[in-house]
Amino acid sequence: MSKSRKRREALVYHAKPKPGKIEVIPTKKYATQHDLALAYSPGVAEPCLEISKDKNNVYRYTSKGNLVAVISNGTAVLGLGDIGPEASKPVMEGKGVLFKIFADIDVFDIEVDATDVDKFVETVKAIAPTFGGINLEDIKAPEAFDIERRLKEELDIPVMHDDQHGTAIISGAALINALEIAEKDISTVKIVVNGAGAAAISCTRMYVKLGAKKENIIMCDSKGVIRKDRPNLSSQKAEFATDLKVNSLEEAMKGSDVFIGLSISDVVSPEMLLSMASNPVVFAMANPEPEINYDLAIKTREDIIMATGRSDHPNQVNNVLGFPFIFRGALDVKATKINEEMKVAAVLALAELAKKSVPEQVNLVYDEISLNFGKEYIIPKPFDPRLIYEIPPAVAKAAMDSGVAQDPIEDWEKYRETLMERSGSGRKEIRLLHNRAKSNPKRIVFAEADHLDVLKAAQRVYEEKIGIPILLGRKDVIEALKVEIGFDDDIEIIDPKTDEEKERRHKFGEAYWKRVQRKGKTLSEARKLMRERNYFAAMMVNENDADALITGYSRPYPTVVRPMIELIEKDGDVNRVAACNLMLTKGGPLFLADTTINTNPNAEDLAEICEMTYKLVKMFGMNPNVAMLSYSNFGSSKQPTAQKIRKAVSYIHENYPHVVVDGELQADFALNPEMLAKEFPFSKLNGKKTNVLIFPNLESANITYKLLKEVYKAESLGPIILGFSKPVHVMQLGASVDEMVNMAALAVVDAQEKERRKMK
Repeated sequence: MSKSRKRREALVYHAKPKPGKIEVIPTKKYATQHDLALAYSPGVAEPCLEISKDKNNVYRYTSKGNLVAVISNGTAVLGLGDIGPEASKPVMEGKGVLFKIFADIDVFDIEVDATDVDKFVETVKAIAPTFGGINLEDIKAPEAFDIERRLKEELDIPVMHDDQHGTAIISGAALINALEIAEKDISTVKIVVNGAGAAAISCTRMYVKLGAKKENIIMCDSKGVIRKDRPNLSSQKAEFATDLKVNSLEEAMKGSDVFIGLSISDVVSPEMLLSMASNPVVFAMANPEPEINYDLAIKTREDIIMATGRSDHPNQVNNVLGFPFIFRGALDVKATKINEEMKVAAVLALAELAKKSVPEQVNLVYDEISLNFGKEYIIPKPFDPRLIYEIPPAVAKAAMDSGVAQDPIEDWEKYRETLMERSGSGRKEIRLLHNRAKSNPKRIVFAEADHLDVLKAAQRVYEEKIGIPILLGRKDVIEALKVEIGFDDDIEIIDPKTDEEKERRHKFGEAYWKRVQRKGKTLSEARKLMRERNYFAAMMVNENDADALITGYSRPYPTVVRPMIELIEKDGDVNRVAACNLMLTKGGPLFLADTTINTNPNAEDLAEICEMTYKLVKMFGMNPNVAMLSYSNFGSSKQPTAQKIRKAVSYIHENYPHVVVDGELQADFALNPEMLAKEFPFSKLNGKKTNVLIFPNLESANITYKLLKEVYKAESLGPIILGFSKPVHVMQLGASVDEMVNMAALAVVDAQEKERRKMK
């Protein structure tokens, strides 16, 4: 993209369809005069009086507890320098957007026309009662140090200058991991820091807190090495002045283990890199161009471990990994400040997170096959959904332990769930499913493991201890793909077509033939079918060589379901199998049936589908409240479809009295409790939250679940096949890795439930 096009695109983005990037949205009802009378006069007087009695009530009745001020005077904006408060506003609005999308924190951006430290401090102090925390931004050094120090001393809410501490926290986490990979001790490494501004000083202070020794640190500025014999040093520079007889960056780099760049582009040459010790750690964080070009550095030293400030290279030191989550943790315990203990806790939590298996959605965002801890992945990626529930708890706990938390957290598991729900990362139902699976993992056959995404799903299942994968497919392909994604664990691989499996094919074929020998199948045909992976996999489950089966990724759904129906017996007195999708919506979980199997079920079939779905919902630990859907409400139509639903409801009431069900109902009445109670006070669903929808036919169910998935981006688990005696689950063609992992967890829990029933 040309420079002029980029410029125009950026300007249009900020100007259209309405100027700016943020707005204020009411969180309460405001449609009626009654609502407005509560929002403002006279109703607003009541919370005002409560706050006047106890100032802490401001957190109960206003947004203060989730509101941060992003404040700047525009004296050191990004790479733009001193451009003034008005010109800094787009950046501050942008910071507000990041706070919201990453940590669900609301922001007012405030641009202060004051360069004098006293005036700036007094201005911020005067407006501080509005906010739960203050994020200082883009203020030049050395004033930034004095401003932050004074505000921290004089205010009782968290204050942090992100330009200083954000980079220090993220690069500190990266440094811990880089040195671990390089097999070096932070207490002995020689560190060169190029740059002596606010960020460089804070970074170096952080490294010292993490164990670096000041005598092993050389700091340089635009004049060269900062030595103790240099006159007129500021107190910040004097803190890291060296008594070594070194004059230039080039000299300082010789034999060094770590280079930290917070300066300008292209100040490090290949020769300087070559003069460093083995396995050098180079953080070239100047933006937009680093101190040495990434590709040049990698070409110069194969053993280099490198990070930059750019998103187009591995290991981006990005402050968004820190500030939203640090403030989140601080706000949630009503911390009076963000202290050193809280910052170090964030560093350690970030470093540890980078070592954990990466969710597939992160790989997809960054177009990676598989991110694994190593030279090119030493810090988490900004869109890692785990940040929201890993970093804030660490920060909150540090605040509590260091005595600055006013509202300590008691239930940490509940707090983590609250954090997950804030950003929509992770759903309670899925998390519970995974936890149940991990409690007693089962053997899962992945029938299409020679496809990359299926193998990646199996890897996740194995690494997260959800289940024990059995990989079915072409062995040479699976082994090559395992190398590609770094899946080097010893996992069972089975290729049904090889001579190695001839004996088992014959065994499976004979077992299958005994069931179908009177239906026109010969023994030879039965054995031949066992060369097909889905037939072989199904027989593995039938013959207890595996506990569960996942398939369907690479072939149309009907062609995969057919052999399953042919080979797997139905459960108990079930007459037909069905399918249900669990949709994770903003309004809560919804179970939709039948979404993929029964085209036009009759009333008795619908009743059976309802009963099977009821059992599924109970398996998730929820109470099912079932609406049988139609285009009519309680007899308002005499058409056959509506009559079928009415007949099904009557049948359920008579034969399955334990099921809370009603209908026929239109979807809006089923899902809107106020409408339902007003128009149909007799309904069995009144006072309950409907969470199961049974549709009159496959057409309506399938269309609905796919609309929810695509238009409203509701996460889907399914189709979940109901009615088999064995845990066999067929994915939709082209299912995502996350969908397969979730379905594997469900298959394990399904196997656990079936095992439990057998033991009764």
